[in-house]
Amino acid sequence: MSNKLEGKRIAILAENGFEQSELEKPKQALEEEGATTHVISSKSGKIKAWDEKDWGDKVAVDKTLDEVSAADYDALLLPGGVMNPDKLRANATAVSFVKAFLTAGKPVAAICHGPWTLIETGLLAGKTMTSYASIQTDLKNAGVNWVDQEVVVDSNLITSRKPDDIPAFNKQIIESFALTATTA
Repeated sequence: MSNKLEGKRIAILAENGFEQSELEKPKQALEEEGATTHVISSKSGKIKAWDEKDWGDKVAVDKTLDEVSAADYDALLLPGGVMNPDKLRANATAVSFVKAFLTAGKPVAAICHGPWTLIETGLLAGKTMTSYASIQTDLKNAGVNWVDQEVVVDSNLITSRKPDDIPAFNKQIIESFALTATTA
């Protein structure tokens, strides 16, 4: 453990149906580097993962959306899965939470279908991003220059395509999150 992220507070925004590996593996990598992570959701209790082809494990929710603000965190992680970001993008409070990170210039990392929620902020025009291939048209329609790469960094946005890319995604989010100022 190198503690590159010691003192950093990372929000992980998710709902039922998040892709299990896309939340659990980055969360573990961030914590191994010394970060404090909070799983944030619209409701307290536990949320259930989707694990490739069927329901997976449950994860405890640390905080609800109505208990937090972007000012409480140094960075944001948006795991994918199809159901998870589809629910988040329809939740005005979740979209406002995400938008606050973007407007503050804080790092925001999204993998797979995670960028769906980012589209709803209206702040992606002109950005270069990647995602799961099936949502590339949605991103292009939002004004994004979509590219098919393992990981893409554009200013404070870090995006990745799919579970196979998690090792490269984790390496990049640790590097990017380490560069941000720590929230007091």
